[in-house]
Formats: sequence, structure tokens, C-alpha cells
Amino acid sequence: MDMSVFDLFKIGIGPSSSHTVGPMVAARRFLVECGPLDAAVGVEAHLYGSLALTGVGHATDKAVILGLMGETPHGVDPDAVEDKLAEAELDGVLALLGARPVPFSARTGLVWHKQSTLPEHPNGMRFVLKLADGSVVERIYYSVGGGFITAPGETQAARAAVPVPFPFKTMRELLDHGERAALTIPAMLRANECARMTNEELDAGLDRIWDVMRGCIAHGLVTEGELPGGLNVKRRAAKLWRQEQAARNATNHLPHDAVNQVSLYAMAVNEENAAGGRVVTAPTNGAAGIIPAVLRYYAEDCRPSDARQGIHDFLLTAAAIGMLCKKNASISGAEIGCQGEVGVACAMAAAGLVAALGGSNGQIENAAEIGIEHHLGMTCDPIGGLVQIPCIERNGMGAIKAITAASLAMKGDGTHFVSLDDVIETMRQTGFDMQAKYKETSLGGLAIHVVTVNHAAC
Repeated sequence: MDMSVFDLFKIGIGPSSSHTVGPMVAARRFLVECGPLDAAVGVEAHLYGSLALTGVGHATDKAVILGLMGETPHGVDPDAVEDKLAEAELDGVLALLGARPVPFSARTGLVWHKQSTLPEHPNGMRFVLKLADGSVVERIYYSVGGGFITAPGETQAARAAVPVPFPFKTMRELLDHGERAALTIPAMLRANECARMTNEELDAGLDRIWDVMRGCIAHGLVTEGELPGGLNVKRRAAKLWRQEQAARNATNHLPHDAVNQVSLYAMAVNEENAAGGRVVTAPTNGAAGIIPAVLRYYAEDCRPSDARQGIHDFLLTAAAIGMLCKKNASISGAEIGCQGEVGVACAMAAAGLVAALGGSNGQIENAAEIGIEHHLGMTCDPIGGLVQIPCIERNGMGAIKAITAASLAMKGDGTHFVSLDDVIETMRQTGFDMQAKYKETSLGGLAIHVVTVNHAAC
């Protein structure tokens, strides 16, 4: 497997990994690959397919411009984005990679091809750099989900091949490694990661991921107001959180109190995501709330004896499931629907929770399989092209399903009828059988049955 845990968990900004994070990375990569920009006199970005149809609602336009400026998803200050964009539009000048000024306006420099797609993926981009001698440099990129970018012919962003002790392309192979070596899934993933970095670097990276996730929950639970985009959706997590805390203080705790809180954790994260805040792609932005919510549930409600070790095992195990889903199916809503986002995140969280609680490899597989199985066929049909309805609530429900899947798996001995490999292949086939109007185009489902007024993405 040529992926790392830090490929699945990327620190970035909202509202979308495929429509915001990916295009920002692609725009910057284009200019870097062009070499010296001294002769540049202009630039255009052409967006195709799902990027064109729902790009305005997903802030693709803003992301592309920021990427051309040289910004990165993990480095850009979310609070400074609007000022940067407004200044560039007012001046009519874009500083390519922060250095080479060229004339630019979003009205003419961004071209939306809503009726056509590029051949390799629904999320296609074509960048054009204009040079002083009248020639141009053109390149195509695809945003294939989870912030991953590919160029034509690439299977994934280039990575130097590093031999790992436990290579795997299927869950069956990973389980076989575990049986032969008498190791758990998180132990094998740790060994693989340590072929690329030191144990200390790995732990520091995992701590950073959890720190950003935890901070995102905390900020979302106290921030109120209206989400951007024109639907006038009000943030609910903070108000519901206050009500939950008041009820807990006034009465005895009920058995389902922790479950109520989990859904609010997830919604808080996805409200932050919808507002363009700092989030961790897990494995996508549209499903970014599920894993943080279940992780906080583990850390605060499961009374772990070593919470840090459990959190690390959780993230490593969740990454293994995400790798398998990306490798053998997809984590792109534009490619296979929301089953590839919320469904995969649910499976990752369920498997991670079982691992953190000390479950067997068989129980981990069972939990992941349950998580995906009960999201099969889920469409991606965001109203107005925004990552708000039904996305925010889907994260709350997905987090609860993950805990349920983990509980069911832990009550068994690890044996189960449907393998994870089989359900991932089923998800892939289901996604490719799904009509395009249900795959992040806002041309079907809820997106057309709920009236939106004067929304630019419609």
C-alpha cells in the first residue's frame, strides 16, 4: 500500500476535500511544475464536471485562486482568506506563487464547463499559463477525493517507493500478515509508517492530527451564526450543546446522553467545515466530523487506561480501512456517491474504535464491514451545491452508526458472513452503477426537490 496515515488525515480548510483542498493543491502544483514564472503574463483555470456544477457552493473558485497565489490547505489562514481574495479582485492582479504579478479577474480567469467532463474523473481541471511570447503552457489535473490530486495517467500523487514490512492491497492480505506475525492491525500499520519516519515523528504527527480535530470540535461547539452560501442555514451545534449541558447538570445522566453528545461533536466539526474553517480531512471534508466525534467519545466516555496510545491505535487502524477503500473503490462523492465519504468514514471510525478498545483483527474487520454495508447506495445530492444539507446531519448519524457497528463487532468473536473486501467491491460497483445526477452534481435527489432561490451554484 503506497499510502500513509497522513495521506488519509490531512490538515486543511473547508468546505470540501475534493472541491476545495484538491483544487488548491492542483493550482499551486501547476505553477510549481511550470518552472520559472518570469515570462508569465496571465493564467486561466478551467473547471469541468462536478467541479463546475457545484464548485461555487464548494468554494472551488476561492481555492483555485488561493492555490495560484501559492497558498496551501494546511498553511493558509482561514480567517484571512476573504481579505486576500477581495484585495486581488479589487486590484485586478494575482501574484503567482506570491511573486509574479499578472492581470487576473475571477470573472474571466475561471471558466466553468458545466456540460462536459474530462476523461479520467468527474473532478477535472485544466490550467493555462500565458507567456509573453504568445505561447501557453497547459496541464490537466484531477481531484480524486480526500484532497488527492492526479495528473493524466497517474494512479495517485507521486510517492517514492519505500519497502514496508507488511505490504497489503486487501484486508485478507493484512489479516494474513497479522496471523503470521501475531500482530494487531495498528501494530502492523505502525511498523509500515516507521519505514518512512521515526516512531517519535509518527507519534508527534498523530498527536497533531488529534489536536486539530479536538480543537475543531471545541470551536464548533461554541460558535453560532449563519453558514455562508445563501441557504441561510443556522449553526445548531452550539445551541444544542448548551441545552445538553444544562440537562446533564439539572438531572441524572441518562444512558443515551453520551450518544447525543457524539452527534453534536460531529455536527460541530461539519459546521466548521461548511464555514471554511480548519478541519482534518478524514478521509474527506464532507465526512470530516465522524472520526473526531468517535475519537472524543472514546477518550472521554470509554475510560481508557492509556488514552494517547488508544488514540494512536484508532487513527492507524482507521487509516488502514481508508487506504483499502481508496485503493479498491473510491472516497470521492463525485465518483461513487456519499457511500464513499460518510460510509467510508463510518467504517474507519468503527474499526478504529474496536482497535482502541483492544478488539481482535477479526473484530476490526467486522466493524468496518458493518459501517460500509449500512451506507451502501447513499447518494451525494447537496442542496445548492453546499456541504450543508444533508451533509452536516449525515455526519452526526454516521458517528452513531460507527459506535453501533463497533459494539456489534465487539460482541462477536470476529467471524462474519460478508468480508470487508467484498463490501468494498460492492460499494465500488454500486457507485459506478449510480446515475451521475446523484454524485455531487446537485442535479438530482434533495438538490432539486428543495427549492433554492437565486443561488449561484444551482
